[in-house]
Amino acid sequence: MDMDSPLPESWEEARARRLREREKEAERNELLQPHLERPTRIVAIGGGTGLPMVLRGLARRAAPRPGDPGVDITAVVAMSDDGGSSGRLRRLHGALPPGDIRNCLVALAGGRSALKEVFQFRFGGARGLAGHAVGNLLIAALAELKGDFMEAVRMSGELLGARGRVLPSTLASVQLVAQMHDDTEVVGERNICRAQGRVRRVSLSPRSPPPVEGLLEAIYTADLVAIGPGSLYSSLLPNMLVDGVAQALKESRALKVLVSNLMTQPGETDGMSCLDHVVAVREHVGPVLDAVLVNGTTPSLEAMNRYGRRGSFPVTVDSRELIAAGVVPVRADLLKEGSRIRHDSRKVAACLLKMARSGL
Repeated sequence: MDMDSPLPESWEEARARRLREREKEAERNELLQPHLERPTRIVAIGGGTGLPMVLRGLARRAAPRPGDPGVDITAVVAMSDDGGSSGRLRRLHGALPPGDIRNCLVALAGGRSALKEVFQFRFGGARGLAGHAVGNLLIAALAELKGDFMEAVRMSGELLGARGRVLPSTLASVQLVAQMHDDTEVVGERNICRAQGRVRRVSLSPRSPPPVEGLLEAIYTADLVAIGPGSLYSSLLPNMLVDGVAQALKESRALKVLVSNLMTQPGETDGMSCLDHVVAVREHVGPVLDAVLVNGTTPSLEAMNRYGRRGSFPVTVDSRELIAAGVVPVRADLLKEGSRIRHDSRKVAACLLKMARSGL
């Protein structure tokens, strides 16, 4: 065939048909096996020490590799913290609390950067900078310099090489308010932690603050939303009380998973079972949970006795009760080796990814 002569029309038609077929096949594969062709989208909601634990595990799997497209991570952090360094910055400078944001950025940081140690370094002494974490001061300074808290978070993430993004649930200045079982009202997260009583319900003041830009979209487009582990009333629920978040969780096609706490928290979840945690979430924001990831390994008796002396006991799990409540319990070995009763970040991340990619 003369390569300079025009191609036969029938050949062109056949070529176009094959291209159309390949495009349709690609579309079918995207629907049938989306996680093989794009990063798995995970939104992790929480605060305190629980959320960074989840993020450390996920960050190790973030980068794509042969046969694994990696993980697209969005962390959502409560903004009601008013204790410690964050609380002082709020009261003295009107800043948004940077502490949980800092911890999440460090958890997502790449490699063994010395900057992680700098961000987490706290000044000693009794006055002035005493007790402040360097990362808190840097985020607060960048926010004041740029006039934009989100820009400060973004720049801090770039400095650390964060393998994911961190979103405050709201940019409004909010306080946590708790109604206790004796009908008293306690205002402020640090005061709630100090209160000696059972929390009945929490709310934000002002109520239903607006969500940060990108938060609702992240929930709607996620493959899985992980909630917890962490302080039920002071770290998890405040995120879901932001305007639109509960509705987005209800409407999103993502698998919504509560990562169950290992132990009860004295003064906040005394005597509460796993089902009680699920019921508390439902009473505050509705039926937003599909599954609960629970630890299936028993801690050592010595460790449980040591925690028990501090008023902290294992969170009991009754699978039949959870199923009757419409939530699927998923048991796995989530315990970290060592003397303390802690989640293992690698084990938790592996379970969440398996659930996200299989649908449960």
